[in-house]
Amino acid sequence: MKIVFHGGNAANFRQGFEAFLSEPHEIIDVGDTLDGLGEKEHFATADIIVGVKLGTSEPIPGKLKLYHAPAAGTDAIDRSRLPSGSTLCNCFGHEHAIAEYVMTALLLRHVPIPDADAKLRKGDWAYWAGRPGALRTELGSQTIGLLGFGHIGKAIAARAKAFGMRVVVANRSPVPCSELVDESYGLGQLQPFMGSADAIVVSLPLLAETEGIVGAPEIAAMRPDAVILNVGRGPVIDEQSLFDALSGNRIGGAIIDTWYNYPAPDKPESQPGTLAFNELTNLVMTPHMSGWTAGTVRRRQATIAANIDRLSRNEPLANVVS
Repeated sequence: MKIVFHGGNAANFRQGFEAFLSEPHEIIDVGDTLDGLGEKEHFATADIIVGVKLGTSEPIPGKLKLYHAPAAGTDAIDRSRLPSGSTLCNCFGHEHAIAEYVMTALLLRHVPIPDADAKLRKGDWAYWAGRPGALRTELGSQTIGLLGFGHIGKAIAARAKAFGMRVVVANRSPVPCSELVDESYGLGQLQPFMGSADAIVVSLPLLAETEGIVGAPEIAAMRPDAVILNVGRGPVIDEQSLFDALSGNRIGGAIIDTWYNYPAPDKPESQPGTLAFNELTNLVMTPHMSGWTAGTVRRRQATIAANIDRLSRNEPLANVVS
């Protein structure tokens, strides 16, 4: 079969990909704009496309059997342009890395090693055991609230429990209490959920029903010293409401990895929001990095290759996007 890796995002998963396949296939690499010699034709005649975008700028791939996103999100893939009989699949595998990011970000609020190091280099023993004012808080005494309980939420819950944290969940489908979950809410109960935890972690995908689902009333319901983290999609949290709460010091802070603006080819360096988040001192900003590890790439390569093998054997595919 002809496998086409489309664009710069897919190229991240191209190196060494053949080693994950059970049998050889023709593999073609094409650019984002399909401007290279023969690239549009390769795209249009592909049996399998690995990519993140299918819109009016790309030809309809009439022979396509499988469009495989190398990520969880498929919002830039216009399903109306997928030919009848083709299947859209996605990848996860990023949940382990994101869970480590979340736990690191939270731990640093309780165990300020970088600040202790910086101070001690100047002869300041600010955190010395026994010194007045040096007592720290412990992560294990905290409650973590998980808004979304898919792959990411479950991975975070397992690690939070390892630290002794209490775990509360808000999710579209019911989540029963278990060894990982102490209390559960529906998405129609967001305000009491938001007030139930010391740290709220948002991992919801961006859908019509989730855009802006965390707005001013939900943030206002948070504990005054609580922190909110976003590792899902930026617009799930209303931008103005988040900025207003932080600039007014109405909550304890935020750690944001997924944003409202992203770099473009004509503007490679840009602020990640339309508001002055970079001027806030109670916000930790990272550039959508939480899930991006060598392990994530390998796991996603394995997922894509396994589906190609299944397709070759006429077996049901995994991670089908319904």
